[in-house]
Amino acid sequence: MWRCVAKWGPYFQAVETAREEKTNALPVRGAAPETQVAEPVRLGAAMDGAMVHVRQEGWKELKVGCVFQIAPQTMTDPITQESVEQGHATQLTYVAHLGGPERLGRLLWSEAYTRGWAQTPDTQVIGDGAPWIWNLTAEFLAPRHQTVDWYHATQHLHQAAQRLYPTRPAQCVRWYNATETLLFQGHADTVATMLTKRATHLPDHADELLTQAAYFEHNQRRMQYLELREEGYLIGSGMIESAAKQFKARLAGPGMRWSRNGLAHLLPIRAAVLGHSFDDLWPTVYAFSKNSLPDRFLRRRRLC
Repeated sequence: MWRCVAKWGPYFQAVETAREEKTNALPVRGAAPETQVAEPVRLGAAMDGAMVHVRQEGWKELKVGCVFQIAPQTMTDPITQESVEQGHATQLTYVAHLGGPERLGRLLWSEAYTRGWAQTPDTQVIGDGAPWIWNLTAEFLAPRHQTVDWYHATQHLHQAAQRLYPTRPAQCVRWYNATETLLFQGHADTVATMLTKRATHLPDHADELLTQAAYFEHNQRRMQYLELREEGYLIGSGMIESAAKQFKARLAGPGMRWSRNGLAHLLPIRAAVLGHSFDDLWPTVYAFSKNSLPDRFLRRRRLC
């Protein structure tokens, strides 16, 4: 396996880099626009991080991105037991990069563009609220909707509830349940105002309450959960959480340590396997292997 990755990994990297450079290049004057897709579909993207161990460097964050189609799926409402349609992530493809977020943004745009992102008006990016995710979203993807996933939003709400009622668990639960409904209805600004007012009466927890208030105020436009659910968009980021875990399952097992170059060789292969695109990509990679690799990939190959 190591020999196969050492041999073919640089070619997968070269194909990935060639596509990245093509899709991120400035348009050529006078060039005809690419053909529009026949039926634009609703597309989504998500980003997250996972920790891997790099030799002589320690634990480093591997940044993972995925692009997917948002399709309706019939589900049973757990409260009313009625059948309802909700958005669901399907046909997922992946990219990954060990390093700064800028390269991940370029790779993710390359994948999104290939799947027709530029031709569809219905796009969504979902994440856990980390600033680097929204910076990349604004620079590369510019979607119709940006969404802080529901699970992370309620985590912040739960932390605020514990600070408001640290010694009164029953009142903490009641406040959380009532405020969770407000948050789901899209009133994150109201939640922020409530926390800001309460902070003045709880000086021991004022700093943390104000931090949580700022979180909800800053992300208010990304927390329109009821509206998104009714329009068939996603409110959870389970697809990227799962992707990060699947990369970790292969790259962060017991005793696993990687050189940077060895890991870089494996990432595009792992992404192709997880996205079920390996067979489609292989003819291009094999054809690429008939040509000489650029010097930068040859150096990495010798150092892995």
